Amino acid sequence: MKTVSITEAKSQWSRLLRRAAAGEEIIIANCGVPVARLVPLLPDKPIRKVGIFGDTIKVPDDFDAPLPDYLLDLFEGRKSKPEKK
Repeated sequence: MKTVSITEAKSQWSRLLRRAAAGEEIIIANCGVPVARLVPLLPDKPIRKVGIFGDTIKVPDDFDAPLPDYLLDLFEGRKSKPEKK
């Protein structure tokens, strides 16, 4: 991390921008006191495409239907196995 004065930053602005774009972090100081930080700009996250799988995934009509009693009992620990008829 390099520290430069405001005067140096004014005279070498293009060079400092190239260095920041290459990944370097540069501190700009006024009378030896840091006042700003020049950092590389991170690229935006790519936009997620909706429907990327097209028709490959099917959600059944009863997806959110209540579970059968024997399965609820298993989840809640009331029975260990479903009863066979």
